[in-house]
Amino acid sequence: MSIKTAVLNGVQTIEMARPEKKNALTIAMYQAMADALKAAQADAAVRAVLITGQPGIFTSGNDLEDFMQRPLQGADSPVFQFMEALRGCDKPVVAAVTGAAIGIGTTMLMHCDLVYASDESRFAMPFTGLGLVPEFASSLLLPLHAGRLKAAEKLLLGDPFGAEDALEMRLVNAILPASEVVNHARRIAERFNALPPAAVRETKKLLRRGLEQMVKEAIATEGDLFAQRLRSPEAREAFQAFFEKRKPDFSQFQ
Repeated sequence: MSIKTAVLNGVQTIEMARPEKKNALTIAMYQAMADALKAAQADAAVRAVLITGQPGIFTSGNDLEDFMQRPLQGADSPVFQFMEALRGCDKPVVAAVTGAAIGIGTTMLMHCDLVYASDESRFAMPFTGLGLVPEFASSLLLPLHAGRLKAAEKLLLGDPFGAEDALEMRLVNAILPASEVVNHARRIAERFNALPPAAVRETKKLLRRGLEQMVKEAIATEGDLFAQRLRSPEAREAFQAFFEKRKPDFSQFQ
């Protein structure tokens, strides 16, 4: 299984486990993560969710070959099911990031409640370089986290950045040695076993109340544009260059 799930001591763990492909996410993996989040939401024994990857890799983002073969098909797409399940989860979601967190590997962190990263972790949102646009409300949330200028730098240029930048941009709570990240994040998630669950849920709702409608609208708007861009000549050139292992040539486009 490319997604491993388990419930232990009140924590639903969702582990991206496809290291041979750098945890590149397929449609089936999105569906499995969406189902796991829905199961955690419905299980009274689950007090928190922990999302992890593999040692040295959180996720390299979408599996482009799978993504092109199974394009987005409206709100019922597993991609949007995952986004909605994570956005709508009323239990605390803790993320443990080691290694690369690319594309949705970075944008999903803005929908987690607590994020811990290793000192060697790397982040990137390389959407424009693929002829695409930001997703998962990142065009709304990143400026709120990091400020408009820093968000423009990361979303327009798509350059990777390290853990210290992620901390400065308020994308992570703390930086730890790689060997300690997952255990630390699990200990944090297990703390919710000792807290009153309804109070935690209501507090999470209050924290997100002011942005809830704007986030929904941003996800929908970005999703429509993202689907359009997937069919664009620029995206075709970018993806073809990726598969051919060459630098894309956008000089022909205006």
